[in-house]
Amino acid sequence: MPSPSPPRAWRWTTFPRRTLWPTRDGWWCLAAAVGLGFAAMNTGNNLLYLLVSMLLGLIIVSGVLSEQSMRRLRFSPVVPDEVFAGRPAPLGVRLGNRKRWRTSYSLTVDVVGANPSPSAYVPRLPASDEQIVTWEAAFPARGRHPFPALRISTRFPFGLFLKSGQVVVDAAVIVYPAVRPIDAVARRQLAAGGASIRRRGRGTELYNLRDYHAGDEPRMVHWRSSAKTGGLVVRELEADTAADVRILLDGRGGDRETLERGLSEAASLVVHLARSGGAIELTGPGIHVPPGRGRDHRRRLLTALALFDAEAARMAQPLRRSTRALREIRVGIG
Repeated sequence: MPSPSPPRAWRWTTFPRRTLWPTRDGWWCLAAAVGLGFAAMNTGNNLLYLLVSMLLGLIIVSGVLSEQSMRRLRFSPVVPDEVFAGRPAPLGVRLGNRKRWRTSYSLTVDVVGANPSPSAYVPRLPASDEQIVTWEAAFPARGRHPFPALRISTRFPFGLFLKSGQVVVDAAVIVYPAVRPIDAVARRQLAAGGASIRRRGRGTELYNLRDYHAGDEPRMVHWRSSAKTGGLVVRELEADTAADVRILLDGRGGDRETLERGLSEAASLVVHLARSGGAIELTGPGIHVPPGRGRDHRRRLLTALALFDAEAARMAQPLRRSTRALREIRVGIG
């Protein structure tokens, strides 16, 4: 029994609905071919037949070479680690030429539906090579958004025709709730719950006493211990961190404005607390992220807030909490 094929982060581009439209020069070429064709039939002049044949051959060669340039292209999404609602974020695709020998020329990549539509021009893409194309995009709301549709086009080789096709990239963009600055009152409240952890740093509690080394700050000299030992002794302090916090989403999702404002406030708290190193737990109706620290845990928290579903929250079971004693901050969501 054959083994199943592995999942792909990209899909082959087949351009199911490709379009072909003459440029201004292409219209002139078509008009000249039609005019010379009528003149050749009326006069029977072999030279005119030869010119018509050359123009028609030029059109056929243009179609064949432009088709070759657009075949076997691969599009892989390039998405940043964190995308917040209302903030411009760099998106992109890794454009790859999967042909073994032939180079693709004069490719233009446009974002469909954007106003204004960002575009990027790739003059030459060698065989088996890749190039990253990027642009800025802003998502107005949190949640899971499909990757923007793209249109790739070319005027290669003579600029007579514009051949284009729409590309669907199999990817989604997780957009986190909008993050806003924490006001001064909230900062003081969070700072009031600060606690020390047992590691060297720049806190206020004593961590250790040791002998003085060249380069130590004179203000850290512990004079009483220095007088007892007869040598300079300096203090080492413990690092401070914010108190371990449980963010509680209070409510089951009221009107949309209240819900989004509350989720934005919770995301702002997550970003602020994650910088200070405290453990953060997130709980609420239909949502629970156990306590943790670090960048990966911050992403788990923000992703849970981004995908929060108010309808599912109304049908959810009672709140779950960890058994750890954490300082609780309630955030109203209606």
